[in-house]
Amino acid sequence: MKAYRYLTGKDDAAFCHRVTAALNGGWQLYGHPTLTFDQKRGEVICGQVITKDVEDKTYDPEMDLSKL
Repeated sequence: MKAYRYLTGKDDAAFCHRVTAALNGGWQLYGHPTLTFDQKRGEVICGQVITKDVEDKTYDPEMDLSKL
C-alpha cells in the first residue's frame, strides 16, 4: 500500500520538526513544498506532501495515516 499525507503548518521550527520526524519514520518527500501567506494571521503557511510504501497493509479509509 502507498500512503499519502499533506503536512501543513506555520513556517516555523515546529513544522520542520514534523517533517523531519516523518522522514525518520520512513516517509519520503514527494514534490516541492508549497508556501502561502495567511493575511488574517500574518503568517506564512507551508505544506509538504509525503508518501510511504507500507507492506502487508491494505488501505482502509478508517486508518490513521499518521500512525503508519
